[in-house]
Amino acid sequence: MGRNGKPPAGRIVRGLLLLATFRAAGLAEFAATRQAFLNSFAPLIAFPLVGGLLMLGSGGGLTALGDLLATAVALLAPPVLSHAFAVAWKREALWLRYAVAFNWCQWAVPLAAIPVLVGVGVLIQGGMPTGTAVPLAMLLLAGYGLALQWFLARRGLDLPRWRATLLVLAMNVATGLLVIGPRLLLASLIAGGG
Repeated sequence: MGRNGKPPAGRIVRGLLLLATFRAAGLAEFAATRQAFLNSFAPLIAFPLVGGLLMLGSGGGLTALGDLLATAVALLAPPVLSHAFAVAWKREALWLRYAVAFNWCQWAVPLAAIPVLVGVGVLIQGGMPTGTAVPLAMLLLAGYGLALQWFLARRGLDLPRWRATLLVLAMNVATGLLVIGPRLLLASLIAGGG
């Protein structure tokens, strides 16, 4: 049993649902321990790891390994970068609970995709071109994901609005560069012949 007599899984689900609907009370449902961080990170890495190993086993070769490494970088960059900002802004004491909540809230975007995709299906059936509806869905999901990240930074690290904005922008741009940069460099080396 966890705190308040509730099982830890129940607290995680409650915290996720509260935070996914932008209610800061959800932060209190997450423990601020190293074990809680590892527990929050394990499912995020488990699915890509299994998928990558299956691709490697079926002859995916370097492409599968590259995809697996890119996923690992994409998952590891936000906690590393947010910790650096938390230390610089003297919010390190709040960081561990924020990081645990951030990891668990990665599941909110796929859950939000369900009603968005249903809505897009309705719009397409109603006559909206697929070429308009699909980008609209992607824009809605990206907007929701960024808004949730901003909310978590603002409430979880007790940041002013501008710092929460800076953190979200820096984390996403740096993560994108870390994931895409090596691929672009490799492609340019291959195109240049060496």
